[in-house]
Amino acid sequence: MDLITPAQRDELFSSFERDAFHLELRDEYGSPTEESAYTRWQRGEPDDYAWLGSWKKLMQRVTGEGKTVRRVRVVSEPHSQYVGWEHSLTAMNIEVGEDIRWLPRHLVPEGVTYPLDGNDWWLYDDRLLAVGHFDDEGRVLGSEIVEDPAIVAECLRLRDLLWSVAIPHSEYKP
Repeated sequence: MDLITPAQRDELFSSFERDAFHLELRDEYGSPTEESAYTRWQRGEPDDYAWLGSWKKLMQRVTGEGKTVRRVRVVSEPHSQYVGWEHSLTAMNIEVGEDIRWLPRHLVPEGVTYPLDGNDWWLYDDRLLAVGHFDDEGRVLGSEIVEDPAIVAECLRLRDLLWSVAIPHSEYKP
């Protein structure tokens, strides 16, 4: 399986035309970019969030062009410490135009199964998937590009279902 790097995946934001959607299914992620900020948060220390600067700039540009960037975060309750940290940062994503909803696992509709081995994925313009692959510690190994119409259609149905039942960030109180 060929994987693209996170930087190559981010380049997809320059070529999509309307909508990018991210399904997040993990309660823990291990990102070298986030590691020291997460550690500071755990200690109650302040952070300038400079490490988020390039993402915020990218999202401002994309959403400023009238494109949508949406996420559904399927989470366990009670939250892992990581999800608590992620929730505390989400206002910054919202400020730059992302639309983020939360879906506690116990509210996932009965019978839902996750395609693509339960991996997270980005769906661009209802036609292209970037499927995240992770190591045992939650570190991104890369993303697999999938354009198979049947798999994309399955992900579209799941996206629409989960989006309809997920709770907008402003209303979600962990």
